[in-house]
Amino acid sequence: MIQAGESNGDKPLFLSVEGIDGSGKTTVVDFAVRWLEERHIPCRRVREPGTTKVGEQLRSILLDSRQKAIHPWTEVLLYLASQNQQAHEVIRPALEDGTWVVADRFVDATLAYQGWGRGLDMGAIEAVQWKILEGFRPHKTLLLDCPVEVALQRRLGRSGTPDRLEAESTAFHQRVRQGYLALARREPDRFLVLDASKPLHQVLNHVQRTLEGMGTGRKP
Repeated sequence: MIQAGESNGDKPLFLSVEGIDGSGKTTVVDFAVRWLEERHIPCRRVREPGTTKVGEQLRSILLDSRQKAIHPWTEVLLYLASQNQQAHEVIRPALEDGTWVVADRFVDATLAYQGWGRGLDMGAIEAVQWKILEGFRPHKTLLLDCPVEVALQRRLGRSGTPDRLEAESTAFHQRVRQGYLALARREPDRFLVLDASKPLHQVLNHVQRTLEGMGTGRKP
C-alpha cells in the first residue's frame, strides 16, 4: 500500500497536480508527462474524475452545468466512486508495473472543493475516503497556487462554457484555495506549493527541478 510521503527508492511515483480552476494544472501535467517520456520513464496520465469508463461517465454528470440539483454529499460520493475505480483499475496496476502516474487532481480536490468549498464536514469526508481507498494517496502533490482573480482571468480567455464547478462564485473559489493551502500546511512532506501566478516558464522550470529531485534525471 502506498501512503502519503512514503519513500519508495527507485520505484515509480504517483504524482498529483492540484489547484483551483485556471491555475495551470493541465499545462503542468502535459509538461511533466512529456518530460518523463523524453527520458524514457514509463508514465501514465490520469484525470479525476475520469480516466476509466466509469469515471468518465461520472465526470459527465459532475461537471455538467445543467446539473443544478446534485446534493453536496451526493457530489462527494460520486467523486469518491471515481477515485476508487481509478485507483483499483488504473493507478495501482500502473505503479505495480513500474509506471509513473501523473494525475490531474485526486483525493485532495474533494477535500478542497467539497470540504472547504461546500462547507461539508472534513472529518466525515476523510473518514469515508480512508475507508474506501485504504489510505491510498499520491507520493507527491504539486499545488499550483495563485490568486482567484488571476485564475478567473485565465478562465475567461478559454473557449466554451464553464463547467459546473468553474461557474461557482468567486467566494467559493476563494474557500477552495484556502482549503488547498491548509492541506499543504498539514502535509508539508507531500505537498510542494508553486506560485502559479509567475510567468509560465518559471513555473515549468520549478516543475522540472522538482522532477529531477525525485530521481528522474535520466537522459534520452
